[in-house]
Amino acid sequence: MARHWRSAILKRYRNLSGDSGVTDYEIGVDYIRVRFEDGRIYVYDYRRPGQHYVDEMKSLAVAGRGLSTYISQHARKGYARKER
Repeated sequence: MARHWRSAILKRYRNLSGDSGVTDYEIGVDYIRVRFEDGRIYVYDYRRPGQHYVDEMKSLAVAGRGLSTYISQHARKGYARKER
């Protein structure tokens, strides 16, 4: 059986600005996973880039606005791991 490209765990990012590079996200206790338009998934956690940044990313993800900009300005290469 073929798998759908979007994981059942990831939630669709609302993208209220209409021009975000983020398509989906998953929030965990101490991390956020973010999928970008090209299918890449990055994990940001309390270890890297740190709790302050991850908590802000979680808030922006739920709000549906500003997540991609925040990542590019504050955590671009500060991810814990790349999944794809």
